[in-house]
Amino acid sequence: SRTVYIGHKEPPPGTEAFIQQRFPDNRIVSSKYTFWNFIPKNMFEQFRRVANFYFLIIFLVQLIIDTPTSPITSGLPLFFVITVTAIKQGYEDWLRHKADNAVNQCPVHVVQHGKVVRKQSRKLKVGDVVLVKEDETFPCDLILLSSSRDDGTCYVTTASLDGESSHKTYYAVQDTKAYSTEKEVDSIHATIECEQPQPDLYKSVQHRHSHIHICSLNKLLFVCRPLGSENLLLRGATLKNTEYIYAVAIYTGMETKMALNYQSKCQKRSAVEKSMNAYLVVYLCILISKALINTALKYVWQADPNRDEPWFNQRTEAERQRHLIRAFTDFLAFMVLFNYIIPVSMYVTVEMQKFLGSYFIMWDDDMFDEELGERAMVNTSDLNEELGQVEYVFTDKTGTLTENNMEFIECFVFIFLYICILLHAYFYSEHAFSFLSELFSRSLNEFMCSVTVCKGNTWSSTQEHEELFFRALCLCHTVQVKEEETVDGIKHGIHQGKSTSLYISSSPDEVALVEVLRVQFLSYTLSPLLFGHVCGCMCVCVCVCVRAGEFYLFCKGADSSIFPRVISGKVDQEGLRTLCVAYKRLSPEQYQEVCHLLSGAKLALQDRDKRLAEAYDLIEKDLILLGATAVEDRLQEKAADTIESLHKAGMKVWVLTGDKMETAAATCYASKLFRRNTQILELTTKRTEEQSLHDVLFDLSRTVLRQHGEIFLEICRNCSAVLCCRMAPLQKAQIVKLIKTSKEHPITLAIGDGANDVSMILEAHVGIGIMGKEGRQAARNSDYAIPKFKHLKKMLLVHGHYYYIRISELVQYFFYKNVCFIFPQFLYQFFCGFSQQPLYDTAYLTLYNISFTSLPILLYSLIEQHINMDILKKDPSLYKDIAKNSLLRWPTFIYWTVLGVYDAIVMFFGAYFLFDNTTFTSNGQMFGNWTFGTLVFTVLVFTVTFKLALDTHYWTWINHFVIWGSLIFFVVFSLLGFWYYFMPFLNYQRMYYVFMQMLSSGPAWLSIILLITASLVPDVVKKVIWRALWPTTTETIQVDTCAYRKNLALVALKLSLQAVEHSIFAVSLFSSRTTGTKHLSTFGSHWQCWKWSKTF
Repeated sequence: SRTVYIGHKEPPPGTEAFIQQRFPDNRIVSSKYTFWNFIPKNMFEQFRRVANFYFLIIFLVQLIIDTPTSPITSGLPLFFVITVTAIKQGYEDWLRHKADNAVNQCPVHVVQHGKVVRKQSRKLKVGDVVLVKEDETFPCDLILLSSSRDDGTCYVTTASLDGESSHKTYYAVQDTKAYSTEKEVDSIHATIECEQPQPDLYKSVQHRHSHIHICSLNKLLFVCRPLGSENLLLRGATLKNTEYIYAVAIYTGMETKMALNYQSKCQKRSAVEKSMNAYLVVYLCILISKALINTALKYVWQADPNRDEPWFNQRTEAERQRHLIRAFTDFLAFMVLFNYIIPVSMYVTVEMQKFLGSYFIMWDDDMFDEELGERAMVNTSDLNEELGQVEYVFTDKTGTLTENNMEFIECFVFIFLYICILLHAYFYSEHAFSFLSELFSRSLNEFMCSVTVCKGNTWSSTQEHEELFFRALCLCHTVQVKEEETVDGIKHGIHQGKSTSLYISSSPDEVALVEVLRVQFLSYTLSPLLFGHVCGCMCVCVCVCVRAGEFYLFCKGADSSIFPRVISGKVDQEGLRTLCVAYKRLSPEQYQEVCHLLSGAKLALQDRDKRLAEAYDLIEKDLILLGATAVEDRLQEKAADTIESLHKAGMKVWVLTGDKMETAAATCYASKLFRRNTQILELTTKRTEEQSLHDVLFDLSRTVLRQHGEIFLEICRNCSAVLCCRMAPLQKAQIVKLIKTSKEHPITLAIGDGANDVSMILEAHVGIGIMGKEGRQAARNSDYAIPKFKHLKKMLLVHGHYYYIRISELVQYFFYKNVCFIFPQFLYQFFCGFSQQPLYDTAYLTLYNISFTSLPILLYSLIEQHINMDILKKDPSLYKDIAKNSLLRWPTFIYWTVLGVYDAIVMFFGAYFLFDNTTFTSNGQMFGNWTFGTLVFTVLVFTVTFKLALDTHYWTWINHFVIWGSLIFFVVFSLLGFWYYFMPFLNYQRMYYVFMQMLSSGPAWLSIILLITASLVPDVVKKVIWRALWPTTTETIQVDTCAYRKNLALVALKLSLQAVEHSIFAVSLFSSRTTGTKHLSTFGSHWQCWKWSKTF
């Protein structure tokens, strides 16, 4: 345990030894780097990636040995990738530093020497006495000493911790609650003994050694009091409806429970990125194989004495004997020559595509909510394509599927059911009004000493039950009134710019009930009521009052807590959120026994929780059920339509909620997750003895999720929908992880609106937060944030579909064009004696992936729409066509690779055979080595660009400008020899006038056209045959859409021609000067017809 000295005061002499313990300061650190370790740490993390490390090795090899290409060809792209990534990660970490500084430098008020001193939050220490005012956030974990309220209570919201925006009541230490000024608080001599920091939010400081030793004013007598969760204020919670409090810091900085519960964001990797890495390994193996084959063939070729090295190499005999070293050097040289098969620029293009593409979500007007004034947010752009691969959707219920706005529906009293209208009628009756007026108008003390007698008539059993029922509701509640309320930055109680009365309570059910009564009884519900608040099991409130010398014990709580304690009475459950009301009579002797039992349990220093639970069990038994209230949390707009669309798209939707099964099941039926004819399979656990909810949930996770996880998973996978009730936040994450790590490794998505959903949002492949009423913690910690649940439909079915299609084409296209690029280089070695002679010029090697072919595919991956978005929303089944990473499977990858090899063979051998032993220039000169390579490169650039143009379905002026503009740039660049002027560091003049000389030959033009056509025809034929014989749903819709547009164009053309004919006829009539009025009107009608047909 740890010992905390309040105010850092030493204990009086002779009491105990003073041992000053060292505790961390109150600094919060969530950043990853510092100014000093950013470069080495970031470089280490970046070069852990296989691609970056590979290109670093290639660059070093080019620097060390004599290679056929310049080190710039590998170093420049690598430097660009590393620099861009470092800037991006550095900027993100700078934002974390900025957020940390905002928290650490936040001002707090500390009591020192009888005065309030202002200091920064990071300088707060364990033992400091802190003054916290209303609406301020607690800077660390505190023990409440006193408050502005006479009873020593304060009200707190914990939306940033557990997602609950309701007001919770906390209590000051009994012996210090009277200290209300700085001097009085500074005079306290006390020590606190509590356990060491631990992350459990529920156990708090309820340790058998957690207590406070308080010294009296004469410093001779010590009082020892126990500490419990009702005394502990956690960091991140906010003080509400209390003017100020004084509290002492016991856990600071990274030892607070909020910091210990913080789950740092792990690096999520999409399925596309994993496929890219797998393809990279394959191409690396191909690269090594090429280098080994060429190295071996080189020495086989040189084994012939006639093909040995020429005399002018002037190698010594000793150098000729070093076969192993020479072989290894040649192997590295071939690796450098062929290393362009692995596209380093692809990673840069993918990063740019993800970053720029994320703005389409934020700019989408369909995902803008006018009520909140919020748009969709993108917190990370690395998972855009993962939105198109979701197989499981895990959603919260309250605030996500529902509006998190409780509405009173009905109440059940004795044997009568009162719906909302009848309840108002009952309240407006003379008898009810006189009874409730008397009940509310008197103070509680007067009421306890009075005897309520009805006007001259004897009460029936029904009337007595009604009186007791509403008496219990009037006494057992925590409702208060506030003009304006702010929860995590969201203002409540503002209507049309004016402040209105707002009810706050620890239970939303109580607020819903008071909302019904406020029309008639507003002035009465505001009067304060004193009552005892006991959380026996599920927030059971206990009130004791006197009537005719008798004591009544009223209990109100959830049905799961009340039903086991009643001996008579019954309430039918209809799936609504219910609060049950029960009572029992107590004799004066029983009342005294109850008070003595509770006070003894509260003052116990050891096993305090156990003794309190035993006391509650003895008191809260043999109750008589009076009735129940029922409230409903209505569904969000279009929530049912969204779930139905997700089902049609092939996704399985799971609802993970902390509510009871009946309430959650009713929501599932309303949202069309369950159908009335659906066969329901229930997996439940029953308690054989009274346990706390925390223990029951822990036992369930230990037995079901760990020991029987496979069976549980197999059952759930065969269900169309799954509902998990009474789930703790940690259990939600465990359920997500269970599905996520199953054999199929499906892509999971978690969506929620509260801080209690953060754990499952961080655990899922894709986490989406809703900007709901439970704060902004879910939105801040998610990958994406949307205003309402209905926006999930377009995010997945439209944006996710587009993102996956685009980046899949980008990845396959990059590997394809690099195979086309480097395979001719491999074939060329068979014709140059394996001398490592490059086929292309260094400028072409450097700019191929950077300038000539990168911009068209980048634009394609940003704006391509293979199907209209309206069709994607209307037909969710199209989502199935891209499920399970279908466009990046191995057969598709092999097809693109074979297509690249075929195109490379056509380009190389086509140029080789067409120009064999032939002169093409007017002066009889033959094409040389660089002319041959330039011809192959020209065919290559045009072929891969036309291939992308053939795959483009959505044409805009931007496509035309970029595709044809990139080809024009290549021609102009090659024609004028720009590299000689703009890249003098290459120091090459071998390409001077080569491109112009090649284009001066007519057969060269013919060869370029023939080779491009021969390269593209097989892919076009394959697509035509496949679409005719085995069309997918997407391809069928594409064909139908094209036919529909063609028919519309023909109809519009026909109408336009008819309108032109009629207009000409009208003009001729007009010019003949016959009766003008009729012909003018005819001409006008035909002119309108012409304009309409043109518009059509």
